[in-house]
Amino acid sequence: MSIQPYPLHFKPEFKERVWGGRALEQFGFDVPKGAIGEGWMIADHQNGVSHVTNGALAGKGLDEIRELYGDVWFGSKGSDSSNGRFPLLIKLLDCNDDLSIQVHPNDDYEGLPKGEIGKTEMWYVLSAKPDAKIIYGLKPGVDRASMAQAIEEGRIMDSLQEVSVKAGDTFYIPAGTVHALCAGVVVAEIQQNSDTTYRLYDYNRPGLDGSPRELHIEDSLNVTSYGDSGAARMDTDGAKPGEWLTLASSAYFTTDKGVVNGQWSLSTSSDSFVILIVCEGSGSIGWSNGLVDAKAGDCFLLPANLGQYTLDGSMTVLRSLVP
Repeated sequence: MSIQPYPLHFKPEFKERVWGGRALEQFGFDVPKGAIGEGWMIADHQNGVSHVTNGALAGKGLDEIRELYGDVWFGSKGSDSSNGRFPLLIKLLDCNDDLSIQVHPNDDYEGLPKGEIGKTEMWYVLSAKPDAKIIYGLKPGVDRASMAQAIEEGRIMDSLQEVSVKAGDTFYIPAGTVHALCAGVVVAEIQQNSDTTYRLYDYNRPGLDGSPRELHIEDSLNVTSYGDSGAARMDTDGAKPGEWLTLASSAYFTTDKGVVNGQWSLSTSSDSFVILIVCEGSGSIGWSNGLVDAKAGDCFLLPANLGQYTLDGSMTVLRSLVP
């Protein structure tokens, strides 16, 4: 069937995590019971697929839409994925407790699980409690041997850098960067469509089933970037209304921050879909055939062939596409 392109809004796939909480309820989602750490907002993965809530495709999964319209709706670059799926995975994370100390592999790592790819990602901090922090990279001079020794001696934290965070901070995390979100932050995450995480340390705590969660020491040591991993931090307070401020640029995604204050006329291109994440405020997205309301926490997939569209209202948004 032929359907005119329109902004797709999805029902999140929620994931219970030992470090999760209830903060995602603030966005008006029907959050299931339990310690919910992740909302997979736009997902086409074997471990979770999000489904459309609006328009003619309501009820269809992103995997179905990929099969039906991928080449045209996702764009010449956006439909070219190494694992045959949608190239990005968009999440909101509620870090009610510290996440494990972890690292992600790149696409070339021989130990990747079947069907998986590497994981380069970025975080945009939506909210942060006073004194909130994250683990972000290794201290200068740490190499494989010294980190392996620190792990063996139970003092891995001595090798890691702690960074204070506040709302609006952005962190680019290439594959190979040792990192961990810590308690008291809610973040938007844009990443390669991968669910592969190698844990170095998990505070000796039990998982949801009461047993310690698996660690992946050898894989972690293998994939860690010792020295400069390419990680970069940005304070985004300088974003101006009606202008895009580039936060992260990689081979997998480019993400910009925009401040909407009134009407802002924009356009998609045939190269790539556009993902819009509403970080705060509210407004609408208008296009030739309609209008959809947008509020904080909403994530939309704008097809590459949508063409002209307008953002209106008072809101802060992130725009991601495949470069």
